[in-house]
Order: sequence, then structure tokens, then C-alpha cells
Amino acid sequence: MYAATSATVVDLIRHGQPEGGQKYRGHRDDPLSRLGWSQMRRAIRSDEHWDAVLCSSLERCRAFAEEVGLARGIPVYVEPAFKEIDFGEWEGMKTEEILARYGGSLGAFWLDGDAHPPPGGETVSLFYRRVAEAWDRWLNRLWGQHLLLVGHGGVIRMSLAHALGLPPVHMMSRLEVPYASRSRIRISRRDDGGHLATLVYHGRQAV
Repeated sequence: MYAATSATVVDLIRHGQPEGGQKYRGHRDDPLSRLGWSQMRRAIRSDEHWDAVLCSSLERCRAFAEEVGLARGIPVYVEPAFKEIDFGEWEGMKTEEILARYGGSLGAFWLDGDAHPPPGGETVSLFYRRVAEAWDRWLNRLWGQHLLLVGHGGVIRMSLAHALGLPPVHMMSRLEVPYASRSRIRISRRDDGGHLATLVYHGRQAV
């Protein structure tokens, strides 16, 4: 056994509902709806403290991250690599539209997003790699702090997969991440140079 010598805590929150309701929007840059803003604001408490905020460069994440940073006087770091997976030809389409036009391709993607990526879109492995590289880079830069990451459902899945050493393809279909839900992960740096990541909670929503 090795004792943890320091730790970083990351709170991850998915954006609220965007304008236009439920649809496949990976890189599509829709803003939050009025409901989405309400979901996000109810998901955090006024007395919560973070040292910094990380966020996707897309509006549905960035706008809320900037509001939190301004209200608390803490830095906000916008990271383009934390954008959602690129859904290619499915961008902006509802589930029933994809099923009608592409048949079983949607189900195949959720089962194995490497073998069956969205047409013209991103494989899960490529998505995972860019999220994991950004995660490591920011944790090294901000080590020992309490961070808030405002992201997308897929980004949260990939971040947890990377931190916990889980298969990213499986995480896409087996981990539910509702709008404005929160997760927390604690990463400890051990005295042998390694890391230990602990999932403190996942999927909490405001009541």
C-alpha cells in the first residue's frame, strides 16, 4: 500500500437542455434553453467553492461556466478538446429521424462506436483520445485544486473512463448522464508516483 500525498477533486456537470430539445448535437453549437439555464442554476449551490472552471468551447457549456466563474471570481479555462463527439451526418437529427434514414446504424454505434461510427463522424477511440489528452494536461496544470468541469454527456463518460481505467466504448452505452447531472471524482497522487482515482458519486440531479 502507498499513502496518497496529494489529491485533485473534479466535479463534472453536464449542460442543461439546449434550444430545440432532444436531438443529436455533437459539434452543433445550440445555446441552452430557458429550461436548460434553470436546470443548471438549480444544480449548484451558492455556497459551493471551486478554484477554477474547465469547459467545452461550445455555447451550451461555455455560457454557464463563464457565469459561474464571474459570480465566484475564479478563472474559466475553455478547452476545445472537451467538445462532444462529432456525430457527422446525424448532427441536428432526432432519434426517430436517424432510425428512419439510417436503419440499424444507430444501434450499431451505441454497441460499438469504433466499428460503427456515425457517417462522417468520429470514432469513440478518437473522441476518447482527445478528451483524455486534455484531461491529463489540465490536471497536471491545476493539480491539487478543486475543479468544476462543465461538459457534455460523452465528455463526462470519456473522462470517467480515462480516470477509472474503464473501456470507453462500453461507457458510451452503459453510463447514463442526464441533463445538469453531477459527478465527482477524486484523483490522488501516491508517493510511488502513481495515481488512484475514486468515483465519489455519479449522476446526481437537483431536486
